[in-house]
Amino acid sequence: MPSDISAATAATLAPLFDEYRAHYGETPFPARTTAWLETHLAAGRLTAYTAGTEGFITVTVQPASLRLSTAWVIRDLYVRPGHRRRGTARSLLTHVITEARAAGALRVSLQTETDNAGALALYESLGFYRVTGLELLNLSL
Repeated sequence: MPSDISAATAATLAPLFDEYRAHYGETPFPARTTAWLETHLAAGRLTAYTAGTEGFITVTVQPASLRLSTAWVIRDLYVRPGHRRRGTARSLLTHVITEARAAGALRVSLQTETDNAGALALYESLGFYRVTGLELLNLSL
């Protein structure tokens, strides 16, 4: 069973966040990771929650212009390999959904790779649905 969910500080999140980055092929860089997290958490551009040392989730809050509301966007979700399939990701997601609902958000959104069947099944079991008719576009700088 996952640990209690709590707000994360840069210091508590940095080791897990660097492990997450390494999982996706990035070179661990503890000092830079901590500084990056401190900057974005302190500025309110990013909110993070941890489930002990099992995993974490990060969220941004964005204006939902047309509806004059907000939308919460899950940016990162990571559970350490030894803790997967034990409910940690579900607990982190449920916590964010509850927080967003309490804050009056219009929706919670996320994205994942199309072949990430396990994650897609989890998200859909929580009520997330695939959005069709939209394309994700990037401009590399």
